[in-house]
Amino acid sequence: MKPFSLNLALAGLLLLFSGLSLFCGNAALDLASLTGLFGQDPGLDTLILQEIRLPRLALGLLVGAGLGGAGAVLQGFLRNPLADPGVVGVSASAGFGAVLALYFGLSGLFALALPLAGVIGAASGVALLFLIAGPRASATTLILSGVAVNALAGALTALMMNLSPNPWALAEIAYWLMGSLKDASWNEVGFAVPLILSGLAILLFCAPALDALSLGEDAARSLGIDLSRLRLAVVAGTALAVGGGVAVAGAIGFVGLVVPHILRPLTGYRPGALVLPSMLGGALLVVLADMAIRLLSGPGLPLYLGVLTALIGAPFFLWLVRASQKVAP
Repeated sequence: MKPFSLNLALAGLLLLFSGLSLFCGNAALDLASLTGLFGQDPGLDTLILQEIRLPRLALGLLVGAGLGGAGAVLQGFLRNPLADPGVVGVSASAGFGAVLALYFGLSGLFALALPLAGVIGAASGVALLFLIAGPRASATTLILSGVAVNALAGALTALMMNLSPNPWALAEIAYWLMGSLKDASWNEVGFAVPLILSGLAILLFCAPALDALSLGEDAARSLGIDLSRLRLAVVAGTALAVGGGVAVAGAIGFVGLVVPHILRPLTGYRPGALVLPSMLGGALLVVLADMAIRLLSGPGLPLYLGVLTALIGAPFFLWLVRASQKVAP
């Protein structure tokens, strides 16, 4: 399929299901609620749409696009189809930063304290990654360094949970780590927009170089690709796109793994051509998953977005591992 046709189809599906998602939830809304957005005296239905469902949709689109785009770029850069945004430790580091804010009660100081702590955690994780890997690290060294950062952040997060002063604080941390869009607000959307969009712009800038890199590092250098600069751009773009999303929505896994694999055959297996469709596909998957969350959840039966994506992604990951073993020589 031609890239333009694929992107147009994904954009059409995204527009369709985004519209449908506005009408999913406990409160039944109709088209009159949409027209009320432009009125001077909005009713209750319009306020639900304006203050709850629209920011939830906007945040889902941003988070999904960041996860999908980062997954496609990392798989192309590392030339590893099993790579995802968690491989460089950004997600775990952002999660640890947010957990620190919850543990010490900093999240109650002001509205954006929690996402700000998540972004600081993501930035610290990236700094530690480059400190361990070095400025000229190979793809293998980068993966191993990312695994180390991911393990360290996960261990420190578990330590904070272990030392939690009371069960309510522990529950708050655990629920946040599950990932959710249910508490989305326009403040969080405004916080995430510059971070995630900046990350997406950097990732799109990396796309042409990924096609050259698929021929090997030596061939990429001969074509004028600066691998050190590309490596920095990939990690920085991933940190902004994924760290910004984790900071406002918690940990939502497997989107960056599943979406590029589904779309790769439709792009002719070109890593550069996969980046933009993966952004659209990631946004579409998160919107669909969040719709399912709202339809399946009920009083006394909360279901979290990160849990649902893990239930979808874990079997998919196992299938990928089995498939890679069959094609291995």
